[in-house]
Amino acid sequence: MKIAVIGTGNIGGTLGSKWRAAGYDVVYGGRSAGGEGPGGAPIEAVSEAVRAADVVLFAVPGAVVADVAAALGAGLAGKVVIDAANRFGQAEFNSHAAIATAAPDARYVRAFNTLGWENYAEPPRGASLFFVADADARATAEELISAIGLEPAYVGDADARGTVDALLPLWIAMVTQQGGDRKVAFAVVR
Repeated sequence: MKIAVIGTGNIGGTLGSKWRAAGYDVVYGGRSAGGEGPGGAPIEAVSEAVRAADVVLFAVPGAVVADVAAALGAGLAGKVVIDAANRFGQAEFNSHAAIATAAPDARYVRAFNTLGWENYAEPPRGASLFFVADADARATAEELISAIGLEPAYVGDADARGTVDALLPLWIAMVTQQGGDRKVAFAVVR
C-alpha cells in the first residue's frame, strides 16, 4: 500500500513516520519536491505524491483542505482519502463536502482528528481511535489505525462524521482539565 501524506507537521509527520516504520510505502506531498520528510520518506510535489498513491492523508490546516482537494480533483478519484484536518471556527470540523466536491469517487475516511499527535507517536495502552469510513475504505482505515498502535473503533459511514467530530471538543476539555497534558485518549471497554 502506498500512502501519500499531505503535510509534514505533527500529525502528518508522526503518522507518516509510524506507517513507514511499519513497512508501508510512504511519500510526503509538499509544495516542492526534494529531500526527505519525517521518518526519512521522500518529499514529492503534491500531485506526484497523490498520483501513485492508494491512500491520501490530508494533514494540513483545515482552512486549506478545500483548495488542495480542488487542485488535486480527479487525482483523488478511487483513492482512500483520510481527512485528519480540523476546520476550527467553522460549522463542521471536517472537510467532507470539499473532498466530495473535488473527487466524488474518493473513498472517504474521517480519522486521526480527535487526539493530539502525541497519542499517535506513543499510543496509550488500550486506547481507541474512533473513525468513520465509506464501506469500501473501512478495512484500510482499520489496518492503518492498528498499524500505529491504536484500537480502531468504527462509528459508521461518512454520514456519521459529526459523531467522530464531537469527540474533538471533549478531548480538548479533557486536556484542559488535566492541566494541559495532551496524553489523554479514549478507550472502548467491553
